[in-house]
Amino acid sequence: MIIQSRRVWIAGQFIPAQLEVEEGKITAVYAYETKSWDQDYGKDRIVPGFIDLHTHGAYGYDTNDGEPDGLRNWIRRIPEEGVTGILPTTVTQFPKVLKKAVSNVADVVERGYEGAEILGIHLEGPYLDMKYKGAQPPEAIASSSVDEFQEYQKAARGLIRYITLAPEHDTDYALTKYCKAAGVVVSMGHSSASYEEALMGIANGATSMTHVYNGMTPFHHREPGLVGTALRVRDIYGEIICDGCHSHVAALNSFFTAKGRDFGIMVSDSLRAKHCPPGDFYEMGGHEIEIRENGLAYVKGTETIAGSTLNLNKGLKILVEDAMIPFDAALNSCTINPARCLRVDDRKGRLAAGYDADLVVLNDSYDVVETYCRGVGML
Repeated sequence: MIIQSRRVWIAGQFIPAQLEVEEGKITAVYAYETKSWDQDYGKDRIVPGFIDLHTHGAYGYDTNDGEPDGLRNWIRRIPEEGVTGILPTTVTQFPKVLKKAVSNVADVVERGYEGAEILGIHLEGPYLDMKYKGAQPPEAIASSSVDEFQEYQKAARGLIRYITLAPEHDTDYALTKYCKAAGVVVSMGHSSASYEEALMGIANGATSMTHVYNGMTPFHHREPGLVGTALRVRDIYGEIICDGCHSHVAALNSFFTAKGRDFGIMVSDSLRAKHCPPGDFYEMGGHEIEIRENGLAYVKGTETIAGSTLNLNKGLKILVEDAMIPFDAALNSCTINPARCLRVDDRKGRLAAGYDADLVVLNDSYDVVETYCRGVGML
């Protein structure tokens, strides 16, 4: 199959080009109209597929539910917003629930599914700080434990690839060091860590931060905190929710100005209510949440934000059109940067021969025209 457009994202720029796709891979790239084609997208933009490292659910399903049909439906439908790679993300809960959740993801991976590729599991908690827990269930927050993490990883059959923890509560950074050695990305978040404690977390193996600005010590000019660490230490990754609500567009601009084009990672942090109507009540981690007209999820009856309903294609538009982020930095944040963070950038995150044929076709309004997951059109 050969598809083409006058705007294909190659080497950090749009050029007229053709992509030859065979058996799920891009096998060759040609100049526009070099060969006869199967699909011409005209001036619509062809970009790499989006990768979401932090997403709890959508379409009424949550990773903690541990139900295969709900997970399969989510993964099959999420390419509607251009997502071709995903880390189903847990919410802090007791071990029985978490083991069932991660085991369910492993079962689905082993038995087969359609849609976006499950690149692993993001274990958000339970090793978090109580003050900055956000909507994470306080009754299930636990002290960090290598032994307990190993039990989760056994249940997941090795699929946990990313963990959010509070470094100041990781005694001697034991879990951080263990995960680093095991190839699991350690992301600091839901944390009261000071700037100095965060630096020690990085020195002992942390390479990312979870939803910067949210669930962490804020920036103060005499106490930089985790936010100050994210802005100062430019060569570690930082997730950020780009809905314009979790963080003001001016804060998004400041973040990407500090991080540049290579270390910012857009995430949705979406909940089961994504792609569901507002006004309904839902459950997260055993607690009720409500979706309001602004699209945000709140712990019921409070002003505590519980997560988003962000579509990544809309997040890209917000970054470029509202936060005034250069297009390459904005696109990198949901393509090559998360791929590098997960160390799958040898096959994900760019359009080049030998890479997976994960493609998104966007019109000028950032609407998704088509998504290809490993060469298969999903819309």
